[in-house]
Amino acid sequence: MSNNRKIPLRKCAATGEMLPKKEMIRIVRTKEGEVSVDLTGKKSGRGTYVSKTEDAVEKARKHHSIEHQLGAKVPEQVYDDLLHAIRREAIK
Repeated sequence: MSNNRKIPLRKCAATGEMLPKKEMIRIVRTKEGEVSVDLTGKKSGRGTYVSKTEDAVEKARKHHSIEHQLGAKVPEQVYDDLLHAIRREAIK
């Protein structure tokens, strides 16, 4: 029996490519306007996704694409957290 489950795709805020959700990291803006990295993908709030590559994160930082998607200022710490999460995963 083949597994025909649909793979959920999301659009990368930085590159615009459609990728499986598993290959992306979610960034969320809460009702209070706080922006953070959502590694579980389950936090409530407005979310956007970025590819799990350092290039995508740097592109998002340079073009403020996450800010545009979420309509909120993104602290530098969020980009650092994204890079840290990507590097940590690359080691595994």
